[in-house]
Amino acid sequence: MILLMGIAGSGKGTQGKMLADKYGLHLISMGDVLRMYVTGKQRERMLAGGLFDDDEIITIVDRVLSSIPDNETVVMDGFPRTIPQAQWLLSQVDAGRFQIEMTLHLQASRESVKQRLIGRARIDDTEAAIEARFDEYERSTTPLLAWLSEHNVKVININAERSVEAVNNDLVQYLQDSQKL
Repeated sequence: MILLMGIAGSGKGTQGKMLADKYGLHLISMGDVLRMYVTGKQRERMLAGGLFDDDEIITIVDRVLSSIPDNETVVMDGFPRTIPQAQWLLSQVDAGRFQIEMTLHLQASRESVKQRLIGRARIDDTEAAIEARFDEYERSTTPLLAWLSEHNVKVININAERSVEAVNNDLVQYLQDSQKL
């Protein structure tokens, strides 16, 4: 499993698709999964930029991962986002269900990605929702990166403020250098 993390608009979806296509990997995009699974009040909360609680997310991720053979590599775009989610994931690693190869962290500033998000014209990309996702990322995911490192999950920071091709070249190079694919 390769964890792909970064602030909203950092290019996780694009880079995840490129890696999955290049290497024949499974791609699980939590944004896509949630847009497919949620209804009613959950959808309203998501459209406002809110996140789901850990138990809701873990249940959905567990269901999706159960459909993929354990020995196949998965690119996880947007999971885990919190320490409790990461604790669950590491418990699955400890149980031998799968292994985490590394975390690829796409780093970008709010300013550099805000226009990308507004430009893609998705229904959940209002300015208020974007700001809420940025705030939640800083509150939950930023500490998670340090936690993962402390728990022996390799975290590689990639400058995502460059072209799609330059970022992808770096990601491919890291994967090849680590001999994970």
